[in-house]
Amino acid sequence: MKQLKSIVIYTIIIFLLILPVTVLATDIDTSDYNPDNLTTNSESVLLMDATTGNILYSKNTSERMYPASTTKLMTAILTLENCKLTDVVTVSHNAIFSIPVGYSHASLQEGEELTVEELLNVLLIPSANDAAIALAEHIAGSVENFSTMMNDKAKELGCTNTNFVNPNGVHDDNHYSTAHDLALIGQYAMKFDDIMRIAKISQYTLPTSNKYDREDRIFNATNGLINKNDEYYYPDATGLKTGYTDKSGYCIVSTAEKNGVTLLEVVLGSNTIKDRYEDCIKLFDYGFDNYSNQELISENEVIETVEVSGATKETKNLDIVAKSNLDILLKNNVDIDNLDKKVEINENLAAPISEGSVVGKVTYTIDDKEYSTELIAASSVTPSNFETIIFRALLIFLILFLLTTILKRINRNGNRRGRTKNISKVSRKNPKKKNHKEKSGGRYKFTQINDYL
Repeated sequence: MKQLKSIVIYTIIIFLLILPVTVLATDIDTSDYNPDNLTTNSESVLLMDATTGNILYSKNTSERMYPASTTKLMTAILTLENCKLTDVVTVSHNAIFSIPVGYSHASLQEGEELTVEELLNVLLIPSANDAAIALAEHIAGSVENFSTMMNDKAKELGCTNTNFVNPNGVHDDNHYSTAHDLALIGQYAMKFDDIMRIAKISQYTLPTSNKYDREDRIFNATNGLINKNDEYYYPDATGLKTGYTDKSGYCIVSTAEKNGVTLLEVVLGSNTIKDRYEDCIKLFDYGFDNYSNQELISENEVIETVEVSGATKETKNLDIVAKSNLDILLKNNVDIDNLDKKVEINENLAAPISEGSVVGKVTYTIDDKEYSTELIAASSVTPSNFETIIFRALLIFLILFLLTTILKRINRNGNRRGRTKNISKVSRKNPKKKNHKEKSGGRYKFTQINDYL
């Protein structure tokens, strides 16, 4: 067993010496950013590239605000992470009667059985507060337990100034967030196809159920940006969630896509619904008109060609290429050739090198942010014959040395056990010495005559 362990350990060490390690990280800047002196009416506003998190405009994004029904994005996230769309939820007494007068609801009935998908539709389209409570109780057993799950998820997403006490955004002084944090939540919500699908529906009818036999529960979307009949309709809008209370003012987490560019916007603390939508439309137009995805580097683009030491003549000139595309949302007037570019190639590159192995990285610094992609070998590099012979000889020597050491140990242990075993056998077969001598001749034994004379 010891010898087997030794072989395993040596093998692991050899593999660890050749394995590469890569670490990447991203974040969202919380400082105000207004490069073109735009004016917005809402108290807290953020516009960003939804793909990279790059900020295009920000105003008071770290200020604590009341999120109202934009809270329901987190409820939808946890629902999809913990339930199937076909799961059946039974609406409780609390889900109906805990909603204050004046808040939106879906006319749910106590004891009514609805699917998770049906409840998500009324949660996100007409912003039904009773649906939020029903989902929270189904998932966590109580509003309090579900709020704990919401706060844990917010921290997991990187939110730094958020506290939820309910799943629907009904006003509570201790229920708050920021434009920065809601942008993180909205960006994560966009990963769920079901959220994005439902967020684009402008009207929804709740079907009949065990407690409601009519199909007259018809609801229009609260998001005017996606409703063609609304004066604030925005053709490129794709969602996401509105909100309003007397204390929060009008707010929204909205998304739009055009020409391959996806933007996410958070607007909080608008005094009027007009201010909310005008800020949205102004900033979406600004983003689409002034920014576009530009390819800084394409996949397999040759960045440099280097000469590798110890390689054969045929393989020593190695092309170093980009592992993947590097596309960044940039202002249209940016000259790519003048961007700060840094190419880093591993020092002392030597044969052998495998095709596709990472040998460095290229980094662009734009507005104090870094964007990078790994550099890889475009082909394999073979060591020269002499070095190949030396390498193989050393490898053979190492293997023979290990095998010799292992066999010696096995033989020593075997000899010790053999001697001990033989001594034990002799002791059992010959407990006493014989009084007369015997000589053997073939298969017969003869007794000396002298013993009888």
